[in-house]
Amino acid sequence: MTSPAKIRSFHPPQRILMGPGPSDMHPRVQNALGQPVIGHLDPAFVGMMEELKDLLRYAFQTKNSLTFPVSGPGSVGMETCFVNLVEPGDKVIVCRNGVFGGRMIENVERCGGTPVVVEDAWGEPVDPNKLEDALRAHPDAKVVAFVHAETSTGAQSDARALAGLARQRGALTIVDAVTSLGGSPLAVDAWGLDAVYSGSQKCLSCTPGLSPVTFSERAVERVKARKKKGQSWFMDLSLVLEYWNAHGGKRTYHHTAPINALYGLHEALVMLREEGIEDSWRRHRRHHLALKAGLEAMGLKLLVREDARLPQLNAVHVPAGIDELAVRQALLGDFNLEIGAGLGPLAGRIWRFGLMGHSCKTENVMLCLSALGTALVDVGHPVELGHGEAAAHDIYAAHHAEEARARVAKLKRA
Repeated sequence: MTSPAKIRSFHPPQRILMGPGPSDMHPRVQNALGQPVIGHLDPAFVGMMEELKDLLRYAFQTKNSLTFPVSGPGSVGMETCFVNLVEPGDKVIVCRNGVFGGRMIENVERCGGTPVVVEDAWGEPVDPNKLEDALRAHPDAKVVAFVHAETSTGAQSDARALAGLARQRGALTIVDAVTSLGGSPLAVDAWGLDAVYSGSQKCLSCTPGLSPVTFSERAVERVKARKKKGQSWFMDLSLVLEYWNAHGGKRTYHHTAPINALYGLHEALVMLREEGIEDSWRRHRRHHLALKAGLEAMGLKLLVREDARLPQLNAVHVPAGIDELAVRQALLGDFNLEIGAGLGPLAGRIWRFGLMGHSCKTENVMLCLSALGTALVDVGHPVELGHGEAAAHDIYAAHHAEEARARVAKLKRA
């Protein structure tokens, strides 16, 4: 235990965050967090709340009226979806292909529901054929739950196909988009998703502690038709929406919102809109391709097959005989660079490299490849220093050449 007399103000080290989250915050978001506190029912704050909902609709690509940030991390967003949509006795099909599908099962059980588990190997996307079989075997299933972007493995599932199968059988969908929102294509309305939750600290590059959620009209009707109150007072949508949605111009006090964190989310979403959602998706994809080329040039192999890889979360096999912890510690100690370890059955077997939001940029990719090469050489793994950076450079050079050709073509058309 630290002596109270020795405790001073905390000043964190300056890190470069390239793990599974959180990501680096842009200076604009940091500045927004430091603005003066005002009341959570102040008219100026209420006006910002309305803008936040519009900005989140853009990020989710939805027109859902019920779209807002839950005051809590992505896990609270997850629980908000389950406690409002799952009643005791409900049968819920849960697709598990990593850590976070497992947490969905836990939520179903705590809500008194009956989980029907569709299993896929860690590192594989959810198999639509397995879901179709489960729906056929359990036609009374009320909800299908799955992870769009499995952070524990970097696998991305076909949310549109999975939601289409659920809708054909009359089931609602609960979708984990914690790592996909803002970083890779997510189209809530076009794909027919019903309840989707995310997090503020990944591709949105805001402070941890907020969970954007959106609910379709079908989901809202299910909430209204509940036979019993949900198990959580704090996450009961019928209560919290009296604060987030004004009725007759008046908001009802529910809880003291995390005011400064919401300032930061507002600014992060303004920046996303300025960049353009599709340009953000393309940026994450471009830097993923450069990082991938560099890793492969060093002889490393990615866990997930190419057509199912999540650009913003790259899971890489640890070479045989290498102490993965020693490499991570060297990156952190020598380069102030954080990457992630494997979880569950992948613990000690993979590294997870995040390319999220403000962390997703050329200088981070090049530093990561250079630092990783040095760390691998230091632990005795044969790596040709500079090969990774050269391979990434080739990807960037090809991209710049393509952009130049596109500009010339545009000028000629004009």
